[in-house]
Amino acid sequence: MAPAKLFTPFHVGKLNLANRIVIAPMCQYSAENGCMTDWHTIHLGQLALSGAALLTIEATAVVPEGRITYGDVGLYSDETEAAMGRVLDSVRRWSDMPIAIQLAHAGRKASTDLPWKGGKQISPDHANGWQTEGPSAIPYASSDNAPTALDRDRLAQLRNAFADSARRAARLGIGAVQIHAAHGYLLHEFLSPLSNQRTDEYGGSLENRMRFPLEVFDAIRESFPADRPVTVRVSGTDWAEGGWTIQETIAFAQALEARGCDAIHVSSGGLTSAQQIPIGPNYQVPLARAVKEATRMPVVAVGLITDYVQAEAILATGDADLIALARAILYDPRWPWHAAAHFGASVKAPDQYLRSQPHQYPRLFDLRADD
Repeated sequence: MAPAKLFTPFHVGKLNLANRIVIAPMCQYSAENGCMTDWHTIHLGQLALSGAALLTIEATAVVPEGRITYGDVGLYSDETEAAMGRVLDSVRRWSDMPIAIQLAHAGRKASTDLPWKGGKQISPDHANGWQTEGPSAIPYASSDNAPTALDRDRLAQLRNAFADSARRAARLGIGAVQIHAAHGYLLHEFLSPLSNQRTDEYGGSLENRMRFPLEVFDAIRESFPADRPVTVRVSGTDWAEGGWTIQETIAFAQALEARGCDAIHVSSGGLTSAQQIPIGPNYQVPLARAVKEATRMPVVAVGLITDYVQAEAILATGDADLIALARAILYDPRWPWHAAAHFGASVKAPDQYLRSQPHQYPRLFDLRADD
């Protein structure tokens, strides 16, 4: 019987992955002034023991104003870099899982409260709030404070900020960068005609709306070591009339591929409260499939993928090359172990946990304890 594709090796650029399971970036809203805390050591540490192939650090702001909330992680100063370094040192002491980072700017969706406190936008004149910025002075919600439309000088500053954060990530030994161009945040805001109504060279036509995100990609690619991959996360559609479409996503993906993008992670939505998302298992997989059919770079599928057979089918039918888990692996941090047991495959586990191997799955772990 052929091995499950979910547990076959894969590579993204020169980054070798032990299997096809990757952990998507998940905001924890638990940083202090942009600095990672002990919570991140606990959170990332336990995921690094999961048996997945790649762990991605949550959306990490490249400037303080780019944080979604006041509890978001940043990588824009020596202090934020040092804090992340301390967490990574601890995680790496016990795990050799490759680690990537998602670099981001929240744009007009920044300056919000913590999700468990309602997640509403905080106005600039209140504590923990600040003035947001975006491609145009159009708020996400009518009740929100309007963002400041970015001028050319600020665009140049932000390009440099993305590049600087990529250099900091390289110094920390991070193995890959994912650029966040999805979920209604700044780069997605430039892409979508619903949020980008500029009349200069950064607005209007598809070519113009792609211009700033592609400039950011080029700046990061130039600043991050050539032997480490740079990937992009996109929203395949806005799920809204007059918004960003899968056809435009394909054009964007092809432009990224031509610039040396190593992989594309296809999500969707987040740009407008008017979105109508047909949520259900595999609801984003057709978007991944459409991008995969039009490009040669690896494609990551994500979104309500919870079952082992479901994940295997997505790979086996060629709809995607990798499966990203988010909420599913928070709910079950040993999801890769259980999937491996189901398919008769094996995963890497820490020495301290080898004795947990069930007797009915004698080959579950790559290395087994002697006792």
